[in-house]
Formats: sequence, C-alpha cells, structure tokens
Amino acid sequence: MLDDIKKDAQTRMNKSIEALRHDLTRVRTGRASTALVEDLKVNYYGSEMPLPQVASVAVSDARTLTITPWEKPMVAAVEKAILASDLGLTPNTAGTTIRINLPALTEERRRELSKHVHSEGENTKVAVRNIRRDANQQVKDLLKEKLVSEDDIRRSEDGIQTLTDKAIKDIDEVVKAKEQELMAI
Repeated sequence: MLDDIKKDAQTRMNKSIEALRHDLTRVRTGRASTALVEDLKVNYYGSEMPLPQVASVAVSDARTLTITPWEKPMVAAVEKAILASDLGLTPNTAGTTIRINLPALTEERRRELSKHVHSEGENTKVAVRNIRRDANQQVKDLLKEKLVSEDDIRRSEDGIQTLTDKAIKDIDEVVKAKEQELMAI
C-alpha cells in the first residue's frame, strides 16, 4: 500500500515536470521553433483545427519559420490565425508559402520572459508540494485505520520527501536551462 502511494506520487510529480517542459517550449526565444505555432487554431471550413493539421511547419533558418498550407484557400485562414494570436508575429506570404521572421528579442522582453519562466517553475513547485501533501495524507489515513505502524509512516514520509526534493531539483534545472536559452544572444 505504501509503495503504491509513493509510486503514484512519483508518477504525478513526473507528469507535472513534463507539463512544465511542454509549456516552456511555447516561450519564444531568439531561435525559431515549430512549437511556437503548433497550438494555433485555424478556421478550416467552419471548424477549428490545429495548424499542423492544415499545413506543414518547418524551420528554414535560425530566425525563420516556413508554413505551407496543404490547400491554397487555407493561406488566408492561416495568416488570419497568426495575426490573431498573441505571439506578435507578422506573416509574409509569397504564393502558397507563409514565412514568419522572428525579430531578435530586446533585453527588456528577455527579462519579462525570464520572469514568466520563473513563475511557471514556481507554479510547478507548488503542484509538486501539493502532491507531497496528498501522499502524506493518504499515508496518515492508513495509520488511522491501523493498517500500518508509525515506523512505516516515518519511512514512507521520508521517501516521499526524497521524491519531492528530486522533483524540485529537476524543476530548477528545467527553469535554469530555459532562462539561459532566453538570455543567449
């Protein structure tokens, strides 16, 4: 029972860290990345579709994304979706190809994005601590039901704390790597 609680807590903590990594791929750095536009919704004949399902998205150089819609009528819809997004990007259309040039980030914008990355990391740490609290509560409930001894509780809480410390360290590493990527020119 205690092992199941620990495994569940570890799984949930790992999912929180992976969610953080996924969220940080959307933060724009100085380099072009297809992750910037993957979640854009395009009006595809009356229904909202993710951009990769209506067009191919590629990185043509360090600061340029190339989007090629599968169908010619979709060029205008893709442009409209890019302009409507909060990315602050301007598409350049040449026939059926849309190019997005990513301007260099200003120092002020880098600092803002760095603060955003740091706050996302803090939110993930809070989530991990909540998982720890839930796991410890489940362990204490087992003690109340007299299914485990107090020594087992102590060992289990120590194990859960070790998992939490490792998860917090991983979060710090992810945030630090993203901040370094943001500050690189």
